Amino acid sequence: MKNGLNIFIGGEAGQGLVTIGELLAKSLVRSGYSIVVTQSYQSRIRGGHNTYMIRVSPEEISSPRESIDILVALDQNTLNLHQNEVSPSGFILIDQGFWCDGESCLKIPYKQLASERYSNVVALGVLGSLLGIDQDLLLKTLADFFGKKDPKAGEENRRVLVEAFRWGSQKPSNHKLPPAPKAPGRMMMNGNEAIAFGAISAGLKFYSFYPMTPATTIGQTLAGYAGKMGLVVEQAEDEIAAINMAIGASFAGASSMVGTSGGGFALMVEGVSLAAMTETPVVGVVAQRPGPATGLPTRTEQGDLNFVLHAGHGEFPRAIFAPGSVEECFELTRKAFFLADKYQGPMFLLTDQFLADSARAIPPLRIEGLPFLQTSAPNPSPLAPYQRFALAKDGVSPRLIPGLTESRVVAGSDEHTEDGHLTEDLGVRKIMVEKRLQKAAGILKEVAPPEYFGSKNPDLLLVSWGSTKGAVLEAAEEMRGKEKSVGVLHFSQVWPLVPDQFLGFLQGAKEVVAIEGNATGQFAGLIRREAGFEIQKRIGRYDGLPITPEFILREMKN
Repeated sequence: MKNGLNIFIGGEAGQGLVTIGELLAKSLVRSGYSIVVTQSYQSRIRGGHNTYMIRVSPEEISSPRESIDILVALDQNTLNLHQNEVSPSGFILIDQGFWCDGESCLKIPYKQLASERYSNVVALGVLGSLLGIDQDLLLKTLADFFGKKDPKAGEENRRVLVEAFRWGSQKPSNHKLPPAPKAPGRMMMNGNEAIAFGAISAGLKFYSFYPMTPATTIGQTLAGYAGKMGLVVEQAEDEIAAINMAIGASFAGASSMVGTSGGGFALMVEGVSLAAMTETPVVGVVAQRPGPATGLPTRTEQGDLNFVLHAGHGEFPRAIFAPGSVEECFELTRKAFFLADKYQGPMFLLTDQFLADSARAIPPLRIEGLPFLQTSAPNPSPLAPYQRFALAKDGVSPRLIPGLTESRVVAGSDEHTEDGHLTEDLGVRKIMVEKRLQKAAGILKEVAPPEYFGSKNPDLLLVSWGSTKGAVLEAAEEMRGKEKSVGVLHFSQVWPLVPDQFLGFLQGAKEVVAIEGNATGQFAGLIRREAGFEIQKRIGRYDGLPITPEFILREMKN
């Protein structure tokens, strides 16, 4: 695998392990390193076994790793669970009051270095010294993180970090990071934050949600910027209310988005159909986690593709995007907004817990000059009586905003005539169904093609979609050069599919393997249905853990 280290921090919720992880990750990014963060947490406020893993490298990396180089055990349970995962050259940091046997154990005198309140700062200082991070940079990151609200606590943070750094500097370390290449400053961002920023940049004005892991932090991020950016962020009483609020806001001219996970999306399905019937733009984010029902509420999976594809009663067009990186979370959120506005209906972003919580080091987002939606601008009044659902060749009718025009804007959930009034005319019904379906032809023309990596007509072709992108690319890189050419075909838009964009890659490979985070090969089945090509070999992961390069390589041997 690529050079770098895997730092694994484990403990109970409430012990401050996320604080340690975020401070260390920010410091590494500021030092110029590439990172991939993977979080694992249980569905409880305190207690339980939680982890925060940082893979760091001076080279560009894009996936997690399994083998642990540095294990920071904040409790005995973490040591018991993960000691066997530590690499032969790795070591363990643990409180001197816990049991840990062997030369790989470095016992830290937490209580001597600081009070319990500052134990996470002690861990940060010791880790920073062992990794060779500049102490002043750590201090600056610490000060920025906690702010200046409590000067006394800030001074104590500084004192503790300096003391812990000094203690760690006296210990031998064979895990000091090589110098990072000099590169322009980068920012640390996870998938949910990138979705929030992508939505704001596209012109988002209204976001509604009911908190549901792993989508909740989209709303929290947006709420933090609501005042500055003129957003309305509404925590609704349930998911039914959330999507209906978003549809209502969009009908009134505010670009709207709603976020949830599979269980919450189940409650939104009737609202999805309402958006389709009223031809109202709305973007839905479904952050996947294992089901059925509550399943594993804080783990990851790619099990909701078929659900989102077929959600809603009746027939209407849609597009589904599945970002494979933090940057794609930003870019594809924007694309979903513009498609929803252009074709006047629901569009979807399909992510998952791994990508939602996975922080990366990315170049600053370029937002200068990006177009954004302004659907709430006043509309001129037409000379003729306004028909909200007027027939058009492309299925897209002129859209006026009620209250911003002298024309009467009529819409309802029943089938309707061109002017929006309810109808029982079966001939009109047929025409209106066909009108809405005509939008599919326009959406089809704007489908983002899959990315192909590797040589032409390879011996082995790996097919992937969504958040598995980084792991599949690294696994392919590992397999290349072993008397086998390897290609990767990765999809970041999973509906609609255009066979002409990818069928040649599938037919030109000697062997094709589909890699997905589900048990039934949902995307491979979609390819068979739409393109007539059956991918007979599949690798699926559905134990709640993210797909890693090591997992793929193990499964390939089988």
